Amino acid sequence: MKILRIDVKDSTKHQGLRNQLIDVLAQKGITDRGVLAAIQRIPRHLFLDSSFEDFAYQDKAFPIGAGQTISQPYTVAFQSQLLQVKKEDKILEIGTGSGYQTAVLVAMGAKVYSVERQLELFKKTSTLLPQLGIRPKLLTFGDGYKGLPNYAPFDSIIVTAGAPFVPQALMAQLKVGGRLIIPIGEENQVMTELIRINEKQFEKYEHGDFKFVPMLENKN
Repeated sequence: MKILRIDVKDSTKHQGLRNQLIDVLAQKGITDRGVLAAIQRIPRHLFLDSSFEDFAYQDKAFPIGAGQTISQPYTVAFQSQLLQVKKEDKILEIGTGSGYQTAVLVAMGAKVYSVERQLELFKKTSTLLPQLGIRPKLLTFGDGYKGLPNYAPFDSIIVTAGAPFVPQALMAQLKVGGRLIIPIGEENQVMTELIRINEKQFEKYEHGDFKFVPMLENKN
């Protein structure tokens, strides 16, 4: 679970750019110190194609292949802050993508179980994260709409793609008291927070508009 090392092609320049990024995120309203510390630590440029390296610490999304993107740092920070992560929290991530969000959650001390449906990205991330010493509990290739019932229940669930609706399977895999953070919508999404009150009831909160790549199922 622990980050053993982050020294792969990570220069003083990169660290300085991350410090600047932290200032930008703080100005945009990110107050969770654990989130900011994790983003300050994780070398985002290593999760991007080398042609984007000079832009890695701008608050922008970039393509990562397979028609997917790495979310802008603010989006990663915003979703992570909504999760209210505590050390040792068992978190299900739907959409591993580049692995950057995964890395941030691991750096915050979470036990991360992550599902990716794009085989190309799954293979790439499964190689990259161990090279950085970042070790989630599980990286798996599969359909995010189904979650990981064999590992449920989870303290919280984060979905990193735009979903047309809230999958019932994910709601069922959330602990009572747990949070599900999911962007809901077709073209644009509303960041939605569901808190499980008991076996049958959820509280719902909405946190503004975002734009994600679509959450797809059974495409491989």
